Amino acid sequence: MRCHISDYESVFRNKTKRIFDKAIKYTEGVIKSDMRNIERISEDTGVDYFQMQHFITESNWDARELIDRVAVNVSSILPKRKMTGLIIDESGWVKKGDKSVGVGHQYCGNVGKVSNSQVAVFACLSNGDFASMIDARLFLPKDWCNDVKRCQEAGIPNDKMVFRSKLELAIDIVRHQKEQGIAFDFVTADGYYGNDASFAREIENLGSVYMLDIHSDQEIYIEKPELILPEKKSVRGRNPKRLIASLPGIKVNTYLSTLEASNWQTLDVRNTTKGVLRGEYHFAKVWIWDKSTEEPERRLLVIRKTISGKGTVEIKYSFTNANLEQYEPEGLAYMQAERYFIEHSIKESKQILGMDQFQTRKWLAWQHQIALNFLVSSFILKEKLEFFEEMPLLSARDAKEMVVCELYEQMTQDQMKERINKRHAIRQKDINRHYKKKSNLSK
Repeated sequence: MRCHISDYESVFRNKTKRIFDKAIKYTEGVIKSDMRNIERISEDTGVDYFQMQHFITESNWDARELIDRVAVNVSSILPKRKMTGLIIDESGWVKKGDKSVGVGHQYCGNVGKVSNSQVAVFACLSNGDFASMIDARLFLPKDWCNDVKRCQEAGIPNDKMVFRSKLELAIDIVRHQKEQGIAFDFVTADGYYGNDASFAREIENLGSVYMLDIHSDQEIYIEKPELILPEKKSVRGRNPKRLIASLPGIKVNTYLSTLEASNWQTLDVRNTTKGVLRGEYHFAKVWIWDKSTEEPERRLLVIRKTISGKGTVEIKYSFTNANLEQYEPEGLAYMQAERYFIEHSIKESKQILGMDQFQTRKWLAWQHQIALNFLVSSFILKEKLEFFEEMPLLSARDAKEMVVCELYEQMTQDQMKERINKRHAIRQKDINRHYKKKSNLSK
């Protein structure tokens, strides 16, 4: 692990103090400690608490430089067996009080309701079965941006005090990754982003292919409608100024009910912990009309049906600017399925690496901790790739235990591998059992 982190030593330069040793100890503490707050990390690594607090809260090393270098590293080591996706999602965590930067009463996906929390927009790179976090932007609610004193007390830079929606933060991430040369073949995100036509438009304007989930009540047109001014119904009143569509629209869930068995095709998409993800897919060229524009826009609608572990049918709807002339159905299905990996990466960053346990209040401290979290995440990816031939089911938890074993010699490496291999044998049996099941979706 120290060898991996040493590649980033130049980021932790300070004209008056040596701070790289704190970076090593902090990242080791993220791996070793059960709680990843500064107090526990300091205790577990033998570093003075106040020195570690200063390293995170006040030290002037550049978090953005570290995040960008991690992104370049992740991009370079990801295997290019399939298309690479830049996946966008937001996530939050509950916080107490009102001092932590960006905290407020807002929707927190982690608990599924409005709560006092911090929320950020994240991005990961994913290729096939491998993914790692590469960017994050903390969301500042309007009441923060309207309170200059509160922002100053939290150390928020002046240029960051302007309110930016989550959609704008996501676009900033895509634009930034393209500017620094990160290679990806498509952008994907959930329905919050996909249902905003302007977001898709911005992604396309940046020259990228997108695959964006949409809500079941999204309206579509089976044929391209003309936009016309309706006739005036009486001699009284103003002349009509709002355009209307010449054809009736239909919601995608209503459109789904019109499909027959012959309209679907069965595709195997990707590996999962329960075997291969198999689904029934339908593709259709459709049009949408965002009322803020004066021209209908063409989309390819992608619908997937899968059976959940409980035996219920799950439906997923997406829009893409890709088309069936350029992409095979399997490629489009793959793009739609990749969004799972940012959910998995965020879960690992929280549960395994403690991203939701930050206890610092200031802007710089949050940026520093996120950057270091991503650094450790990239190390976990490197471990998964290094041991893939020997242990293809290696998880973040497994990799963490291997590092703890190496650092603190709680057992020999052979003993640790034997322990992990036994765990993997159980996982493989579960995968094999699910793999043998036949899909009953088209019956």
